Amino acid sequence: MSIFEALMLLSFGAAWPTQIFKSYTSKSTKGKSVLFLYIVIFGYLSGIVHKILYSRDIVMVLYIINLLMVSADIVLYYRNRALEKKAETY
Repeated sequence: MSIFEALMLLSFGAAWPTQIFKSYTSKSTKGKSVLFLYIVIFGYLSGIVHKILYSRDIVMVLYIINLLMVSADIVLYYRNRALEKKAETY
């Protein structure tokens, strides 16, 4: 296990709850890039695959937690986009 890999994932993971809260409360997609979120998902999935194939350790749990948080932000992005489109029709 690499302590530096774990620290990196903990650092990134600390930022996601704030972004999720912001996405949930703002009900807006302004300033949010869904492409960026998908790129981050790809990175976390790549890290998980690496852990499964070459280096199984507890750090994989951090990848999964971060993956779930980014996935939640993507779901909120599409919810917010639908809310914006609905607001445009009124």
